[in-house]
Amino acid sequence: MIKAKGWAAFGPSSPLGAYSFERREVGERDVQIDISHCGICHSDLHTVRGDWGPQSYPIVPGHEIVGRVAKVGAKVDKLAVGDLAGVGCFVDSCGRCPQCERGDEQFCEHGASFTYASVEQDGATPTQGGYSTTIVVRQEYALKIAKGQPLERVAPLLCAGITTYSPLRRYRVGKGTRVGVLGLGGLGHMAVKLAAAMGAEVTLLSTKPLKKADAQRLGAHDFAVHTEEADWQRVRGRFDLVIDTVSAAHDLDHYVDLLGVGGTLVLVGAPQDLGKIGAFSLIGKRRAIAGSLIGGIRETQEMLDFCAQHGVLADVETIRAQEADQAYARMLRSDVRYRFVIDCDSLR
Repeated sequence: MIKAKGWAAFGPSSPLGAYSFERREVGERDVQIDISHCGICHSDLHTVRGDWGPQSYPIVPGHEIVGRVAKVGAKVDKLAVGDLAGVGCFVDSCGRCPQCERGDEQFCEHGASFTYASVEQDGATPTQGGYSTTIVVRQEYALKIAKGQPLERVAPLLCAGITTYSPLRRYRVGKGTRVGVLGLGGLGHMAVKLAAAMGAEVTLLSTKPLKKADAQRLGAHDFAVHTEEADWQRVRGRFDLVIDTVSAAHDLDHYVDLLGVGGTLVLVGAPQDLGKIGAFSLIGKRRAIAGSLIGGIRETQEMLDFCAQHGVLADVETIRAQEADQAYARMLRSDVRYRFVIDCDSLR
């Protein structure tokens, strides 16, 4: 077994702390990645605190993982020792069901093995995430990272990047598409950057006027404070696609009115309460509400390649693992621009 050091949650209300554990030995189709950086996602916080259901502890969170390949198995042909590589939100799936065969492994009918707080495909071995020094995965679930990029700014692409890229691609965003991005946080700032890089006309929709300068810096062509009546009237009915990154409860029936004829509002922020949605809000202009959850391996690799080609990187604040609890507290206050990333050398 391979010894690893991590930073783990030991209960829903306890602070995170040091945790020594073991990774499996590198098998013939496995890749061992020595982790350099791991992003902090809102889902890390919700999971370790039990917000989405009871958990088994300890949990090493983290699914925005980047580093360098340290060892490969005898039958590995995708990556070589020394290559830059990443791991996203899941580390395995059955590989046989229709979802896996078409590249949507995240929807595996037998259950994907998520990167932490999940189990391997044996149904028993717990997975542990990227707030750690090293990880072992099958080569099919490792992603290639182009050389010469700042890894701390690449890490959040493995979740925040693919979460917003996937619906932008699904709805064929490009030149002439009018995209609204609701909320400017970890997801929202990536949605703005990616939609602008795809050639769309991008408007950032916020409640905070002070975010206008940042929105423009990130690539937004317009900015609207959607709680102000004048701005609301200016943008309502404008958009072909709205990427809704807001995780707090909000009234979707209201925000559907941002869409033009045939427009779609896509949920990626996972709010608990969507309010009541009137049928004629949708029927009247052939509008739709949809949801989206990350992407498969092929699409995630496509996203990484697109970002490398177009210079799209996350805006981050790099911290030590020992500062994770403070980062969680600040994240709840929206006090980060726009992603915390752990320097995993702090665990060595």
